[in-house]
Amino acid sequence: MNITLAQAEKIIEVAKEKSIALDTKMNIAVVDSGANLVAFARMDGAWLGSLDISIKKAKTARFFDMNTGVIGELSQPGGPLFNIEHSNTGLITFPGGVPIKDANDTIIGAIGVSGSSVENDHAVAEAGATAI
Repeated sequence: MNITLAQAEKIIEVAKEKSIALDTKMNIAVVDSGANLVAFARMDGAWLGSLDISIKKAKTARFFDMNTGVIGELSQPGGPLFNIEHSNTGLITFPGGVPIKDANDTIIGAIGVSGSSVENDHAVAEAGATAI
């Protein structure tokens, strides 16, 4: 099962709405089940440096089917995933990447958000991930 373009666009719209509610400007990426970019939005004034981070957060969430913040906790020194961020041509292991599931609880893609605090990034990603 794969996310559709229409679903990805809906996810981005909901994520943008949450970003506006938090008074932030975000880069928002949605990938499919194969971690391929399906849709992307850079809100006016969002940090350029966060563009790549948002895409990598989405890919990281899909590669491991968990929130990027959880991977970050597991990748601390002494943790079971220590140094994992150096694999797969670079992963992002802080909050803002969330898997996207369909009505049957099957992962069909992931969203990655970057442009504010990690708390805001995660809140916007979570809003987008639950949009469908």
